[in-house]
Amino acid sequence: QAAVEPQRPPTLAPSEPHAHVVEMYTRFVEPGRLALITYGPCAGKMCTIVDIVDQKRVVVDGPEKVTGVRRHMMPVKRLSLTDLTCKIPKGAREKTLRLALEKDGVMGKWDATAWAKKVKAKEVKGSMTDFERFKLMVARKKRSVEVKKSLKKTKK
Repeated sequence: QAAVEPQRPPTLAPSEPHAHVVEMYTRFVEPGRLALITYGPCAGKMCTIVDIVDQKRVVVDGPEKVTGVRRHMMPVKRLSLTDLTCKIPKGAREKTLRLALEKDGVMGKWDATAWAKKVKAKEVKGSMTDFERFKLMVARKKRSVEVKKSLKKTKK
């Protein structure tokens, strides 16, 4: 019996563009990293990592006046790390954190991202009443009819 050689992932040939560029992970768990809470009572809120407890847990803080998240310990599993960071020391106080977020304009940068807009849209859609959802459906149908009319005109 012939031994089967394990398949290796394809590598870029030197002639291909970007052959020398290696993608590297940059969203590290570090003090000052902005994160979105994905599970628990604070789900959907933003927080900032303040301290690292161990391999699986971190201390996060909103600050409460800005995002509504109190300082507490949380598993890293329940966080989605963002690309945004602010410069704070390990275990920074709430006031230090708030001033660093304001100085760097981190929350403003977050609000400008597509991810934040998507989260906000989902929140708005979830809080709609039955009648608002009905009005949205009717408006979408009207828009669809108008688009089809304009496309029909351009075809002729």
